Amino acid sequence: MSSTTATTTNHMPSDEEPSLDPLDAADYDPIDHLNAIFSHPSTLSSVSRVSQALQTYEDELDGDIGSLVEDQVTSNAESVERIQAAKADLSELFNKIDDVRDRALKTEQAITEMTADIKQLDNAKKNLTLSMTALKRLQMLTTAYDQLRALSRTRQYRDCAQLLQAVIQLMAHFKSYRSIDQIALLSRNVADIQRELLEQVCEDFELAFAKGEVGPKKTILAEGCLVIDSLGDYARARLVTWYCNFQLREYRQVFRNNEEAGSLDNISRRYSWFKRILKIYDEDYAGIFPASWKVDEILANVFCEGTRDDFKGILSRSVRNGQTIDVNLLLSCLQETLDFEHTLERRFVSPRPSTDTFASSEAPVFGQAISEAFEPYLSVWVEAQDKQLAALIPKYRQQPLKPPDEEFDSHIVISSSTELFTFYRHALQQCAKLSTGGSLADLGGVFAKYLDQYAQQVLLYYISERPTGHTPSKVPSLEDLILVLNTADYCYTTCTQLEEKIKGRLDKNLKEKVDLQSQADSFMGIASAAVRGLVRQVEVEMEPCWREMRNTPWNRLEAVSDESSYVGQVLSKAKTKASEILEFLHKQQYARAFTDHLVELISGLFITIVFQSKPISETGAEQVSFPTSLRLGDPNTYVYRCYSTHTPSNLAYHPSSHRQPRQASSSA
Repeated sequence: MSSTTATTTNHMPSDEEPSLDPLDAADYDPIDHLNAIFSHPSTLSSVSRVSQALQTYEDELDGDIGSLVEDQVTSNAESVERIQAAKADLSELFNKIDDVRDRALKTEQAITEMTADIKQLDNAKKNLTLSMTALKRLQMLTTAYDQLRALSRTRQYRDCAQLLQAVIQLMAHFKSYRSIDQIALLSRNVADIQRELLEQVCEDFELAFAKGEVGPKKTILAEGCLVIDSLGDYARARLVTWYCNFQLREYRQVFRNNEEAGSLDNISRRYSWFKRILKIYDEDYAGIFPASWKVDEILANVFCEGTRDDFKGILSRSVRNGQTIDVNLLLSCLQETLDFEHTLERRFVSPRPSTDTFASSEAPVFGQAISEAFEPYLSVWVEAQDKQLAALIPKYRQQPLKPPDEEFDSHIVISSSTELFTFYRHALQQCAKLSTGGSLADLGGVFAKYLDQYAQQVLLYYISERPTGHTPSKVPSLEDLILVLNTADYCYTTCTQLEEKIKGRLDKNLKEKVDLQSQADSFMGIASAAVRGLVRQVEVEMEPCWREMRNTPWNRLEAVSDESSYVGQVLSKAKTKASEILEFLHKQQYARAFTDHLVELISGLFITIVFQSKPISETGAEQVSFPTSLRLGDPNTYVYRCYSTHTPSNLAYHPSSHRQPRQASSSA
């Protein structure tokens, strides 16, 4: 019992380690504890001793608690004393801070009083400097103004230009002083001298041009341009406008007021007249005007605007009066206008990439300067293109596939295809210069129409079997089929490029109206037909062999021999002809398509003739079969050998798959 009590006393629970005393347990039950202590009746004799030990332990706990409470009371009193001392220290600190602040304010006030005179002197110095600078500038302005006025009277324009720039720059410094009467008066005087110089220089130009004295006064006029340049954009625009009106006065009188001279028949005279004006400018006037003014280019723009308005009026009056516009005259005028615009572009625009191919969409700057007037009447031009193409298709159909004196090349295409797309390219260039709207979309429709006709009436015509008099149908030659195949592939690729180029120049809301995909598919269909024609070449070559197989009495055979006679001929002819054809097929997709169709042909013909040869006896059935290497299904293996011999090794062929020819690569 004593040991238990001692254990209880000596092992008080602490924060550092968990208590092992059962009294500290959360689920402590005194009954269990008593039962553990007095586990036997014989232990009851120690009850008084245990009770005394517990009483002693309780007294010790009471003493400990009292000591702790006393210590806590003493500690709180010390804390209060420390807080009070801290408050006193803070109050003293705040008093010191207020004292320092007061001293700082007194110091600042003292320094301000000491430096007030210095600041006043600094401001006086600054104002004096500004006044001296303004006075100096005013003196310079007055002197420059007096000199400028004196020089303007003697027309010393070169010196005037330099002084004028200085006067304008100096006057800009006095904008804020215009409330002063003297400055306001000087500002008005400067504005007056600027107007006087402008009027004086313009008057010199007018007199010199009117009297034909440009040559003798060329130097004065050139120096006058320097004065105009100093006066700014308004003065420059006024002089250039006067010059353009002066040069074009005769043109307007002759071609606008004279109905005969201003008609479309005399369009070449208009352009010849202006080319002469440009030549006169280069020879006589180019040295007068600064190059940066681009006077000749402005003159060209003014001429183009006036001419365009003239053409619009002429064409609209013709339509209102019920006259029919002569297509040949319209096309002639349009062509001359395009040539003239191209001449202007070569003169005034820096070199640009060529627009002669579908790969370029660069639009010329002067492309619609005058030809814009013809845009509402482009339907006549589009109809003319339609008629020209309608005449070309029969011509292309009658042409031989290649010139008689030209050697066959498995890479070439039919010349009419390149001619057709060259025509398309030039027509697209002309139309795109005039319109990017409905007329260009209509032209795209014309292109699609004759692409279909070229595919069906020309290319397909070349490879169709046609009867020739009383003889059987003529089978196209191998060279013809190869040329048509190459041409169809070329047309497929170029047709796709043509669609992209038309859409690239067409207005956004009209792009959907141009679709040449069906035409491209037609050319791919022609290519497939050409491939089938090549397979037909092999079929014609093997026809005697199949005829022999068909005529053999398979139901009468009494014994099986090593091999039927037709088998060796089929092997020889198929190998020879297929090898010859594969040498001409330079694209993998077409070689693949040819071998696929050839496999189908041999397998299909063999099965068909077997059915046609019924009845077949058991002996005939054994004899009719191909040898071990060419049993039904194995012809694929044979054709694959021919195919792999003449095509790239990376092109695998699987006899079980019969695919259609793939589309030609866009990079072709």
